[in-house]
Amino acid sequence: MVHPYRIQDGKLLESQGEDASILLYINPDQFERKYLVEDLKIDEHNLLSSLDPDEVARIEYEPDHTVLIIKRPKNYSTEDNYLFKISSMGFFVFSNRLVITMSEDVGIFKGKLFNKILSLNDAMLKIIFSIISHFFGHLRVINMISDSLEKKINTSMENKYLTNMFSLEKSLVYYLNAINSNSMVFDKLKINSAKLGFSEDNREFLDDILIENTQCYRQSEIYANILASLMDARASIVNNNLNILMKTLNIITISIMVPTFVVSAFSMNVTIPFKNHPLAFWLILGIGIFALIIFIIAYTVFYSIRRR
Repeated sequence: MVHPYRIQDGKLLESQGEDASILLYINPDQFERKYLVEDLKIDEHNLLSSLDPDEVARIEYEPDHTVLIIKRPKNYSTEDNYLFKISSMGFFVFSNRLVITMSEDVGIFKGKLFNKILSLNDAMLKIIFSIISHFFGHLRVINMISDSLEKKINTSMENKYLTNMFSLEKSLVYYLNAINSNSMVFDKLKINSAKLGFSEDNREFLDDILIENTQCYRQSEIYANILASLMDARASIVNNNLNILMKTLNIITISIMVPTFVVSAFSMNVTIPFKNHPLAFWLILGIGIFALIIFIIAYTVFYSIRRR
């Protein structure tokens, strides 16, 4: 699906005619891909790369346009099971046209950032800046989910919370690779800013993008290191909770077995004490309770000595 836009009076407006200077393609179909390859002379490999989530970010220079493949965070859904994925998008920068290709519609032109757009390069840089902001937003969500899972792990014996933590850790590895890959593209953009026709304002904005991307990478690195360093401790907490439960169950089992043994001994079909005593039932019950009390006292003393 294609969404044409034009820049008018510093604003980005939807266009229905041939005056569109920005073409946004969302998961282009066969006919749209044919137009991009045959009419706009976009290399088919570059076009497919812009839709491939596993493609590495890069910048290439064609005779009549520049190609940028940028990594961006994919919209999260509950089906992902705490795995935040990475997607790709492509910028094909012509002298009088900007073609953008994406695999999904994420509303890239939303927000106050796009209230004032002066040129195609300005639009491209603001989209890149919004991608970095998107990364920051996902990092905050990952941090919140991590804190929530940590509280559940402290009281749970299930492995699913640890599995969710592993998914978050894996997501951060993907984010680190994507952000670092983008940073190389941004560095090349800065080096070739004059060749691409960047204005002075564009260069200053690109410097801000480089700073924001560096901060985003460091924040991702911090979160990844924290998750990695605490995973062993959280796994030990789950094992400790399980040991405590097994210990409690053993105590309950033994507590039940002690009076059961006493009652069973007096239930054998042989001559036993108190066989004809009128209070035999109560005496046997009392012996069973007494044995249980002795076990509880002995366990309490033993546990107190071990804690010392």
